Amino acid sequence: MATDAVITVENLTGGYPGAVLFENISFRVHKGERFVILGGSGCGKSTLLKIMTGLLKPIAGKVKIKGREILAGNRSNQTGLLQHAGVMFQNGALFGSMNLIENVKLPLKEHTGLDHNAMNMIALMKLKLVGLERFADYMPDRISGGMRKRAAIARAMALDPEILFLDEPSAGLDPVTSAQIDRLILDLSKTLGITFIVVTHELSSILMIGQRAIMLDSKEKGIVAEGDPDTLKSLHENRKVFAFFNRQTDEA
Repeated sequence: MATDAVITVENLTGGYPGAVLFENISFRVHKGERFVILGGSGCGKSTLLKIMTGLLKPIAGKVKIKGREILAGNRSNQTGLLQHAGVMFQNGALFGSMNLIENVKLPLKEHTGLDHNAMNMIALMKLKLVGLERFADYMPDRISGGMRKRAAIARAMALDPEILFLDEPSAGLDPVTSAQIDRLILDLSKTLGITFIVVTHELSSILMIGQRAIMLDSKEKGIVAEGDPDTLKSLHENRKVFAFFNRQTDEA
């Protein structure tokens, strides 16, 4: 794995009016890495992801993708970001009035000048990557939750991004389907070399897909641990981290 950073977070503080969720955090994500953002409910995982993708303005600090600072609300900045990154939101966010291939084609329609046939071909290729080419004409309400998550990943890959942000890809799925999503992430990482930033609190997913992780804590309002998930699981010195990875209460 290369050691060059494709994402740099510098002294970042984030939250909402009257509620700071994390303060002055810094970290880097390296090219080709499967990087996990984890922690308990309310620690700011999804808020951090929104800031990293330019959907939310930070209170302080900077996020840079390939050296370029992400500025929330800046349209040209968002367009530039899409040249490098794709985003899968927690619920998939597929448009219920469109079939799968039309959903996957949306970024191509908005950000390329390709003709209809070319867009169809690319969208089918992306659906094939996630095992859904046979369901291209299906509406989202006709497929399972796991399939909707896979279709959302296909849409996030429409513009051939170098980076994929996934917000709770296993949320609401049964253990078998969750494991299938984890396997898909591993396969895409190995075959395409995509850098993954995954927000999750699912322990099995963290240990299966994560190469490196940061753990946020709502009480500490920041990063309480960083490193390889298998190592963090054995980190007896930090009570919060050990409790999280070993399914214990803080007092245990």
